[in-house]
Amino acid sequence: MSRSAALGQRGAALLLVLWLIVLMTALVGGFALAARVENLQARVLVRGLVASNAARAGLEYALTRVALSDPQLQWRPDGRSYHWRYDGAEVEVSLIDENGKVDLNQADLPLLTQLVQGSGVEPSQAARLAAAIVDWRDPDTLTQPAGGGEDADYASAGLPYGAKDAEFESVAELEQVLGFTPALYARLEPHLTVYSGRARPDPTFASAPVLDALGMNGDEVIAQRRGAGAGAPSQAGAPEWAGMAGESSGTYSIDSRARLSDGRESLLRVVVRVGGNAVPGTAYTPLRWEEGASPR
Repeated sequence: MSRSAALGQRGAALLLVLWLIVLMTALVGGFALAARVENLQARVLVRGLVASNAARAGLEYALTRVALSDPQLQWRPDGRSYHWRYDGAEVEVSLIDENGKVDLNQADLPLLTQLVQGSGVEPSQAARLAAAIVDWRDPDTLTQPAGGGEDADYASAGLPYGAKDAEFESVAELEQVLGFTPALYARLEPHLTVYSGRARPDPTFASAPVLDALGMNGDEVIAQRRGAGAGAPSQAGAPEWAGMAGESSGTYSIDSRARLSDGRESLLRVVVRVGGNAVPGTAYTPLRWEEGASPR
């Protein structure tokens, strides 16, 4: 074999070795990247689970605090926020008794009108929307004098369904009522319930918009309530219910937000009824359950 031929073979062998090295490097790098991605995904899942469990702990703890008889330790179900630490997580919990909300199945037309109007709707439109709520739940086919909405009105609006003519089964059902937009529903939803069975909310637990709809000064009442604090006597001149006297329903809306040290959050939004034993091993019955985790 000539010298030039031998050199050519050696050059080809060297080039092949270099290509093999490049290929192996790429494979090793790919495996390392995949392992790193899987490790990060596992960490995200684990931290999300930790945050979710912390938010769940906030729910459980809130139910123990709201049941305490000592007014100095009891958490009040009137929408105020409480802060708690659980295994290194910062947990913020707020709870409100469903008695403090407007019941879609029991509230009368004037109360519904005032609540809708308080959400930024002009008076005549608020009256029509409130009438549509009444038409949705009442069994007859007669439209309310303020407008409302029966089957023919839904058909005119291009909707493939008519008035339910039966009680609301959930607050979310309000989105189907004629005239209600997602934005309006989002403003009203925190103040509505289908669980109290009351024609009028209990002011002790009501939010400012609900108090306004009841003909009170919501901001003033809330300030009196916060000023009194848990277990403290009412301020001079404040109504008794502003100083924490009220009839609890045992059914609560609870928001529990857990924040971990790395910024991950989990929010749990539930409606639960104390007792019932619908789920073995729990002291409450879930009526609504929403949860999610997100990094910050």
